[in-house]
Amino acid sequence: MKIAIDGPAGAGKSTIARTLASRLSYLYIDTGAMYRALALKAIKAAIDINDPQQLVDLAFHTHISFLPDSQEQKVICDGEDVTADIRSPEVSSVVAQVAAHPAVREQMVRMQQDMARNHSVVMDGRDIGECVLPDADFKFFVTASLEERTRRRIKELQSKGYQVNEEDIRKDIEKRDYQDAHREVGALKILPDSIVIDTTDLTVEEAVTRIMSIIQGGAVIKDAL
Repeated sequence: MKIAIDGPAGAGKSTIARTLASRLSYLYIDTGAMYRALALKAIKAAIDINDPQQLVDLAFHTHISFLPDSQEQKVICDGEDVTADIRSPEVSSVVAQVAAHPAVREQMVRMQQDMARNHSVVMDGRDIGECVLPDADFKFFVTASLEERTRRRIKELQSKGYQVNEEDIRKDIEKRDYQDAHREVGALKILPDSIVIDTTDLTVEEAVTRIMSIIQGGAVIKDAL
């Protein structure tokens, strides 16, 4: 079983996907975290994020894995736990540029498909339903209003001790929305077979329950065919 969850920044898709995977006992793959890990590594190595060849070479020599944890899934990059570091404002400000290079996405998609080859998975990102798992059994598009996504991002950063400005966060999300929607390859979009879940007024539990009911209903229909 393959479940694809796409959506813009701050819509809650990672939390929803992680919770859903736990309920189903599936492997959870956070592709956004993978691009963030690569962006973090590029920053540390002082690599020009506008140079796709340097980034592809970096990705080719980067090993990213996920380690389930009682609180949140840990992101391991080259043996180092980077779970907290990849959520920094510095990484957030460049990750869309890193992910925009077609050659970089090609390498990362290859890594993501390898992860999903032998497991039932819940995978979230920007282009999962179209590029990474086009044969997914279910494709969801999780979204929320810009105001709600800004509020959530501020709350997340403040909980980690960052001092933030609301207008700066809003502009950063708007910038990422534009970059994600206008990428040459793997652009963020609602597909004809996507099921849209608006989480603006939903808790994580409510969103997961709604998705679970759709999956269970779809599975019953498939079994009857």
